[in-house]
Amino acid sequence: MSKTKGKRETSSSKVSLSDRHPKNGGSAVAFASMESLGSSWKSKFPIWPEWNEAEINKEKWDFSKPEEGKTSKGSNAHMHPMFEDPEGKVALPTVLKVHSWKRPNEFITNNTKTPVVIENQSTFDLLSSNDHLMCSELIRWIISEIYILWAHCKSTSPEQCTWKPWEHIYSLCKVVKGHVPLYNNYGKYVVRLYWMGCWRRVTVDDSMPFDEGNKLLLPASTCPSELWPMLLSKALIKLANINPRSETSGEVGEFTFIPALTGWVPEISPIKFTGLDQTWDFLRGTLLTYSYPDESEEESRPPTAASSVLKDCSLKEANSQKSEKRLPDDLVCAGFYPFSMHKMSSEYGQMAKSSAVLRQYGLSLMYSHIVLLTRTRDCPLEPPPKPPPVPRWKLIRPRKEIVISDEPQKFSLSKPELFIEVASLFLQFGIKGSPPSEMHRRQGQSAQGRRSYETPLVSIAESEEAGCREGPEPDVPQRTTNSPHNMDTEVSAEEKNKDNEDVCSDRLTSAKDQPQTPLEPCAPVKPVLTETWVELEDFPSCFQNMIVFHKPQNYPHQFYKCHFLSSVMPKLFSQSAACALADSECVEVRGIHYLCVDSLQASQIFISLSALLIWSDSVQGRKGVQFSSAVLMVQPYSWKNLQSQLPLLTIKTSCTKAAKLHLPPGRHVLRIYTSSALGYSIRLFSETPFSVGDEDTILPQITKSSLHFTTLASSILTALSKVVASFCDVDECPTARRALLKTYYPQNFTNTMKNWKLCTVFNLAVYNMFSEALGRKLTADEQFALHALTMDPALVVNKPPSNMGHISTDLKNWINREPTEEEEKAAAVIQAGFRGHLSRKIFKAAEPGSPENARAAQILSDMWPKVASDAEKHAAHLLRYIIENCGRDADLYPCQKDDWANISYADYSTQIQDTSISWFIVFREVFFVTNEILLLPKVTSQLSPCVLHVINNDTGEELRTVFNKIVPHVYQPNQLGYTFLAEAVSESSKTTTTTNPLTWRMRLIGSNEFLPKPANEKSVNKFVPKEFKDYYIPNKHNIICRHIVEVTADVLSTIQFETSKSDVMIRVLILDHGKEVTRRTGMGHIMIPVFFFLANVDEKNQDKPSSPKQRHQVDNAQPPTETTTHKYVVQAEVLNESWDLDESQLAYVHTLQDLEKSDLRVNQSADTLAPPPIEQPKTETAKPKEKGKPKDTKVQETIIDQSKAYWTLRLVIDKSENMKVKKDTERRDEIKALKRAWETAEPGRAAKALQSRLKFLEQFKENTENTENKDCAPSNPFVPMDYTPFIRQEKDVPSLYNTQIEELQTSERMEKIQSYRLVRENVLELRKEEEIHREKLKRCQQDMYANMQANLWASRRKLLEVSDVYNVYNAVDKEESEEQVSVEDEQNPGSQQQPAKAAKAAKNTGKKK
Repeated sequence: MSKTKGKRETSSSKVSLSDRHPKNGGSAVAFASMESLGSSWKSKFPIWPEWNEAEINKEKWDFSKPEEGKTSKGSNAHMHPMFEDPEGKVALPTVLKVHSWKRPNEFITNNTKTPVVIENQSTFDLLSSNDHLMCSELIRWIISEIYILWAHCKSTSPEQCTWKPWEHIYSLCKVVKGHVPLYNNYGKYVVRLYWMGCWRRVTVDDSMPFDEGNKLLLPASTCPSELWPMLLSKALIKLANINPRSETSGEVGEFTFIPALTGWVPEISPIKFTGLDQTWDFLRGTLLTYSYPDESEEESRPPTAASSVLKDCSLKEANSQKSEKRLPDDLVCAGFYPFSMHKMSSEYGQMAKSSAVLRQYGLSLMYSHIVLLTRTRDCPLEPPPKPPPVPRWKLIRPRKEIVISDEPQKFSLSKPELFIEVASLFLQFGIKGSPPSEMHRRQGQSAQGRRSYETPLVSIAESEEAGCREGPEPDVPQRTTNSPHNMDTEVSAEEKNKDNEDVCSDRLTSAKDQPQTPLEPCAPVKPVLTETWVELEDFPSCFQNMIVFHKPQNYPHQFYKCHFLSSVMPKLFSQSAACALADSECVEVRGIHYLCVDSLQASQIFISLSALLIWSDSVQGRKGVQFSSAVLMVQPYSWKNLQSQLPLLTIKTSCTKAAKLHLPPGRHVLRIYTSSALGYSIRLFSETPFSVGDEDTILPQITKSSLHFTTLASSILTALSKVVASFCDVDECPTARRALLKTYYPQNFTNTMKNWKLCTVFNLAVYNMFSEALGRKLTADEQFALHALTMDPALVVNKPPSNMGHISTDLKNWINREPTEEEEKAAAVIQAGFRGHLSRKIFKAAEPGSPENARAAQILSDMWPKVASDAEKHAAHLLRYIIENCGRDADLYPCQKDDWANISYADYSTQIQDTSISWFIVFREVFFVTNEILLLPKVTSQLSPCVLHVINNDTGEELRTVFNKIVPHVYQPNQLGYTFLAEAVSESSKTTTTTNPLTWRMRLIGSNEFLPKPANEKSVNKFVPKEFKDYYIPNKHNIICRHIVEVTADVLSTIQFETSKSDVMIRVLILDHGKEVTRRTGMGHIMIPVFFFLANVDEKNQDKPSSPKQRHQVDNAQPPTETTTHKYVVQAEVLNESWDLDESQLAYVHTLQDLEKSDLRVNQSADTLAPPPIEQPKTETAKPKEKGKPKDTKVQETIIDQSKAYWTLRLVIDKSENMKVKKDTERRDEIKALKRAWETAEPGRAAKALQSRLKFLEQFKENTENTENKDCAPSNPFVPMDYTPFIRQEKDVPSLYNTQIEELQTSERMEKIQSYRLVRENVLELRKEEEIHREKLKRCQQDMYANMQANLWASRRKLLEVSDVYNVYNAVDKEESEEQVSVEDEQNPGSQQQPAKAAKAAKNTGKKK
């Protein structure tokens, strides 16, 4: 017994709890899986490969085959190697504690049964034996979705189910329809699941997890020997584990299992109270509608809505509903999720309300899962009773009841009954003794209120259902089930040894040849999905999300594309057209796709996004990092506008999510931007045709006219053809004319002036269309026929002849003369008469039956075949002319809104020439613009640093760029065109090789078909660069270099100048006879894109005009010169003394300066103090006069020390024979010539001058030595400070640091501190004395100011006393004068002058006093 127990322990592969689950107990399954996989998951595994039937048929299911005649028994069979999943053990949710892992032959110990993958192919029960697993949200969702999908497929095809869950498993079988997987003793199984846009193969083993109580931790059926639920669940959990979820999203999050089993696309939308009406309208139009059996019509769905899940038509409740005729398309479900403690406290009330409402309907928030939505109802369950019959005599003139009341009458509004039928797997699960609520009383607790969703499962008694379905209460511990088929049995050694017989010889046998063993009948199963009605107002409280599963295979137009990092793909991965790889060094995978939709009706496009955020060891370096969701944005896009618009649709998900894009009729060009961490997969499907791809795929479709435009143009041309065909028919011609008018007239076009203008424009469009179709000017008869067709006498306006040279001398006098009034009246009478005659003639010709009409009809019939030969082109020309000449009225056409997406483009590509220089020109060409056009040039090159420049040759201005890219610009026609120039920088020594040439492409995208045309039919891609390098020698003029350019013919060139130091401010000038022609300023790098060097003009050919292409000047600062000869100089200067040199560079510069001085000496032998010669750099400037074969065709080889300061000048031209560039040495040559002349006139003059110079230098040297020896007082009064104490000194010989040195340094440090303290104390004493002195001064100032204030107040007091005395005397005098005046008045009462005199006297007396 002990031996068998030991063997069992070794085969059970026990795993401790610490190895299986993280210590922090996080709720996210993804993080738990990363920790629990241990070392097995650290290795790098590629993503699951795509499904291939040929590979499955060739799969080796066994590790090795035993020899014939030999079988292993007992313990030998146990030692046979078993298949182990290379990805490691599957990580289960944290609530399921894994204790050990066992193989099927270890826990299936019944002697009469052997492990099988599928035992009962007609029914299964995954609920009765799995009560201990219902605590896991992930397991509940797996079981619920399997049952929902099984019931849906059974209802759509009751005779034969199209989907069976065990058909996803393959083992010892071929890939055929209706295959049956067999049990594999080796333990290897392949599961077919849909993931990341395609079907993939997921390999699993048959090791099953068990807890400490020996309970299986994966779903199992009631048949104890069936393995398919466990194998399928392991593969589904693998998919769920790679989707990261936060602590608030639970174990499932947004992940659903139905897409993995079917390939359907889930559209997840939140259920909110604010959008409850829209939710009801959607469900009302999608699901079935409940109706009474006595109604004349059966249950029907709206014809415009999408069909929903077909209910079971064989249900016995014929008294409440009838069967549906049409099959459904989509599957509608709803989900509710458990409450997380990490949410905000404000959501606790919402959680309590949701829990209470769910319990009223028999659901529990503790057991969250997905439910199926089946029907909607807007009427009571039971039909109202019929009213009693009314006698016929009461129907004759019934009396009206009049209620007389003085109170306002209240009208009671009955609440509409809006309900949604929900089918759930866990109805009344975990709820005991809940009394019937008011909600259920309203619905009725009969079979009509809640009924079973009929499945092929056999029903059982109600008591057995209650015993099996009752789950644990939320507040009490979970109980164990007493099912006889539970997996809680112990495995004995005897039973195990009986099952250890080797059956390797039968592993590859088919299902027909496998021996069938008598099986015990499985336990009876019960109907699982149960339905109940949920009121619409309570629907948002119960469920958070509504999930609609769409079937892409039902849509005719589909698109699929996936994109992964190369690090997660297999090494031997065969890349398909729908899959792309990104560089493993990328931070995330990004992709841009363009979507083009052109439809006459509104369209709906479903867009699905599947994201891969974590995989294998890609998470090892990112632990603790918050994973961001994958993002997909759909926004309108136009190549003619760089401004990004608001997105129409945004999808954010961590697994798979879909959304519906609604587009109005017309043409739409959208850009789909997608980003994900490791990979993504997008899928589009619709009933409307669409195109998805890159720029090269979409642009050819946009160049064509939109479908709206083509349809309208063809309808107008068709109506016009009917008018031409029925031009002689009296009955049909008016009808055809009215149809034509109705065709080209926009809707709601009622303005009379606009009608007249539109008719005029249409008539002109018809005339131009016929002219273009015939390719010539119309004759007089043809013009008359068009007059009759359009009934417009003023259709053609004859322009006056341009050549006035043949006019007679009598008429020439009338050209610039103003007519008189009589002449104007006469001309008006003549014009009116001619117009009236012409109008009568045209109207007569337009009337069917007349001879003129027959003649016009014959002419039109002869002209029309030319138009019908290319009807599409001429129809487009006709409508385009109307739109362009109607102005604002053209906006009334629906096709006018599609013009923003219409473009035309042209590509110009070239191969990059092989060059060894780092900077070069890729493309340079002149383009001429004939019509005004909005143009956008785009450059595509394998060289990343490639910049495009566009220069207006008339003004010399360069067009604006944004991030080194040309922005859309309206190009106006000009005389000299536009120059497009592309420059590139290559870091490698050579840009191209003969085996792999690099290509460059420029795409011109315009708003119309009149694209610019190049000046040359064949673009020139081979340019001749002239490169000059030399060292920088500073001078007082700040000139870096000067080069003379001589041309024999007009040459188009590009000048580029750069310095070895990137932050040097430089300026490049082009001079002509010393006058500045153009300039450019920059930092470290300057380029003049285009400059024309003009050749000298001979006096004989001076009068001959030259072509504008040869003689034009590009830059605005290049004025025309007065002289016929040109002398161009390219000069580079340093600005603001920004080129600083270090010591080594300065020393080298001094050496170069000495060399230049030595070159200027005439007698080199007389220079005894000349410096030793050094190796001069081999540059272009060193050999300016080298004779022989010209080396201008190739870049001169230069040897420049990169550590020194140097510069580079490049001139790029088309042909080297027309240009010669040399260094400007005119000043040096003049100096040398002058010295030679002096030496010739006076031999030995140079030697004498040298001797006198040396003598002077010796005298100056002696004087300086004498002045240094004299002890004179320093002229500078300030003594220089000695900084030596602050400079750290080093010893010549290193010494060991010991205690003596440390004490010595400490004593010195203390002495310094003491001295510092003494100085500080002295300074403080001085500061105290100064403070006391300042206080004394302050007191003195205060006393002085107080004395001054006292003296001031005393003087002021005296002044006030004198003022008071004066006022008193003045008042007394005034009283005396008034008394005197009064006395005089009494003496002379009749006098009128006395008061004035008295007043004057008083004033005078006052002034005197």
